[in-house]
Amino acid sequence: MTAANPHADGPAIEKELTVFLAGRTGSEPTPDQDLFTTGVITSMFALQLVVHLEDEYDIEIVGPELSMDHFRSVRTMTALVQRLAPAGRDA
Repeated sequence: MTAANPHADGPAIEKELTVFLAGRTGSEPTPDQDLFTTGVITSMFALQLVVHLEDEYDIEIVGPELSMDHFRSVRTMTALVQRLAPAGRDA
């Protein structure tokens, strides 16, 4: 019916996050890689990641959504973005 919303497209979100993380950390993570236990990101960098996700996908991450578990991997961040992105929003 409507054009695909790139902000709700899981593979596109995963790719963008992977490129963003690789550019900032010098390490290209796999979608399910635990970014905290493997040292790709720290809790301080996670704050920058929250700002990036909010700005890039026009979402607000507050309260229980700020759980570290939502930022543990590219795949969990993708699910968070998809859950919080407004439905039917223009790209």
